[in-house]
Amino acid sequence: MNAPNTSRNPDDVKAIGTRIRTLRTDKGLSLTELAERAGVSKSYLSTVEHGTGSRPGVAVLHKLATALGVTLADILGRVVQSTPTTVDVPESLQEFAEANNLPQVDIDMLAGIKFRGDAPRTAARWQFIYNAIVMSGQVEERPG
Repeated sequence: MNAPNTSRNPDDVKAIGTRIRTLRTDKGLSLTELAERAGVSKSYLSTVEHGTGSRPGVAVLHKLATALGVTLADILGRVVQSTPTTVDVPESLQEFAEANNLPQVDIDMLAGIKFRGDAPRTAARWQFIYNAIVMSGQVEERPG
């Protein structure tokens, strides 16, 4: 029997690394340039790209996405289907999104979530939900 894997699936770690490397090379960036732009070490970025370490945290993935000019969904390999409907963005979500420079696709995804109970009312609660979604690998827009 295999030991539990904290990254959920080792293929996910390799796939994320491969996507980051592909995005970096498509944009003509060297490993050093992306590491500097994202504020991570070159050796750590190399480990991420080769998928040899544990899954990078949401903060690192967000830094890399921002430095590459892409969304977290792009890095995680999720297909995000846009919907023609407009989604109301609560003030607390807007506050969280602005503080964390979230791309519009991620804001729309969060705003489109249907909650069984009360929706988050603070930026901190939106942060918790966003982190949970990213870490579960389920970043995809939900139809409103």
